Amino acid sequence: MRKRLLPFYWMTVPAVVLFFTFLTLPALQGVYYSLTNYNGFGDNYDFVGLKNYINLFQDNNVGNAYWFTFKFSVVVTILINILSLLIALGLNARIKFRNFFRGIYFLPNILSVLIVGYIFNYLFSNVFTVWGQYLGIEALSTNILGSESHAWIGVVIVAVWQGIAFNTILYLAGLQTIPTSLYEASNLDGASKWREFWSITFPLIAPFFTINMVLAMKNSLMVFDQIVALTNGGPGRATQSISHLIFTGGFEGGEFAYQSANSVIYFIVIALISFAQLRFLQRREMNM
Repeated sequence: MRKRLLPFYWMTVPAVVLFFTFLTLPALQGVYYSLTNYNGFGDNYDFVGLKNYINLFQDNNVGNAYWFTFKFSVVVTILINILSLLIALGLNARIKFRNFFRGIYFLPNILSVLIVGYIFNYLFSNVFTVWGQYLGIEALSTNILGSESHAWIGVVIVAVWQGIAFNTILYLAGLQTIPTSLYEASNLDGASKWREFWSITFPLIAPFFTINMVLAMKNSLMVFDQIVALTNGGPGRATQSISHLIFTGGFEGGEFAYQSANSVIYFIVIALISFAQLRFLQRREMNM
C-alpha cells in the first residue's frame, strides 16, 4: 500500500516545497518586516511593533488608495459580469460563425495586460482625441487619462474590456450545462424570454455567477498593471491603487516595512471580501 502511495508523495512534496519557498516564506518575512522600520536594504533596522499599522490608519494617501480601489473594483465587477453574461447568452444562441466569435471574444484574455494598457494609452492620447475633435465631441477631444476626475474611467474601460473574455467563457460553460428540454417545456408553456431567463437560465448558472463575481472582484482589488501602463497612479494620486502604492512606496520610496504592513492589511481585506462574497452568493444559490 505504501509503495502505491509513494508516487503521489513524490508529486506532492516538490510542489509543497516550491509553494512554501516562493510564496509562504516571503509572506511570513513580510509580516516580520512589517513590525520593524526596515527600509528595504542593509541590515540596520529596529523592531517597532504595531507602529506601522497604527500609522496606516492616519495616512491620507493610504485612505485615498483604498477608496479608489474599492470604487474601481465595484464598478468593474458589475460591468464585467453584466456584459460577459449578455455576450455569453448571445454566443450560446444558434447563430452563424459562433465559434469564430467565441475565439474573438476570448482574444483579450491571452494578451499581456501591460501591452493592452500601453495600446489603450496611445489610443486615449492620440487617436480618440483626434476623432473627438473631428466629430465635434467635446468629451473625446481631450485625453481622459489627463483628467484628475475622469482618469479612473479610462482605467475601468481597459479593465472591463480585457476582463470580459474570461468571464464570458465561464458563463458559456455554465449555459451549456442547461438541458435544452427545459427551454422546450417553457416554450410550450408560453413563457417569455425574460421569464425564461429568470426562472431557468439564471438559477441554473448561479454557481458560475458566484465564481465569476468572486474572481472579478479579487482581480479588480489587485489592479496594478493597468495603472502602471495607463496613468502610473496619476494625475497626482487620483488613480493610485493599493497595489501600486505598496509597490512604489515599498521599492521606490524607502517604505519597505511600512508598505509591508499595508500589504498584510490588504491581504486580510481581500480575504474577508472574498469570503463574504462566497458566503452570501452560495446562500443565494440555495434559496433560488
